[in-house]
Amino acid sequence: MRPELQNGGVGSSCTGVVKIYWSGSGEVHALKGIDAVFPPAAITALVGPSGSGKSSLLRILACVDRPTAGQVFVGSKEISAMSRGKRRSVRRGLVGYMFQRPADNLISYLTAAEHLEMAAKLRGSDRAGEAEELLDVLHLRSRASHRPSQLSGGEQQRLALASAVIGGPVLVVADEPTAELDSVSGEALMGMIGQLRDRGTSFAVATHDPIVMEAADQILHLRHGALEAETKQSRALSVIDASGRIQLPPEMLRLFPGRRAVIRLDEGEVRITPP
Repeated sequence: MRPELQNGGVGSSCTGVVKIYWSGSGEVHALKGIDAVFPPAAITALVGPSGSGKSSLLRILACVDRPTAGQVFVGSKEISAMSRGKRRSVRRGLVGYMFQRPADNLISYLTAAEHLEMAAKLRGSDRAGEAEELLDVLHLRSRASHRPSQLSGGEQQRLALASAVIGGPVLVVADEPTAELDSVSGEALMGMIGQLRDRGTSFAVATHDPIVMEAADQILHLRHGALEAETKQSRALSVIDASGRIQLPPEMLRLFPGRRAVIRLDEGEVRITPP
């Protein structure tokens, strides 16, 4: 069953998502029962160390990979059982994607304006003036006739952002979009992502960048393929999975060296203490 989106509208979500890869050394459990909601008009940051599952979750949300188990909704489309061809169709219509390296998002021989024309065509969008509007919002109007090699790294990533959001996708997936940018360009890019978020676009962003985390409406903390905690509106929330288990943040886990805890109900509050 699809989880309820608290602020209404059509967002994206995953329930009980498991991803297992098979290698020469055996099974790799990249994701272990992830439950998460990506609301419309919100920036969701995915954080965690290397190997925590961020990229695996992004690839599933982007309709590139299929989960081993669980349900995934991108807008109203349940994609987890779809064939590769059907997922590709959903991705073209409903998902924008931004790679980490600016140049990887772009085609060397297309101008900025041609990039947006092609992206709009692939998404089936013909809204008059949308490309010009995005060029203005992202401060690229004067660069419309320039090719990627003539743009700075920050301009390339802004063009990639414009290509990802044109046509109004349900979700934009971004993998470390500020990693190759200096702090000034990174802050500018996140400011523009914030403007597009305010227009209704949902973003799922894998990051280690404090600039991105500060701009996010919610932060999902991943560790060893599990959702360790959520942070929303300055509140840290630990996740209780379907089996009743709680993922404690590392700084709290250190308080329980024996991996045992006393749990008691005290005047309506649940208290967890070392034995």
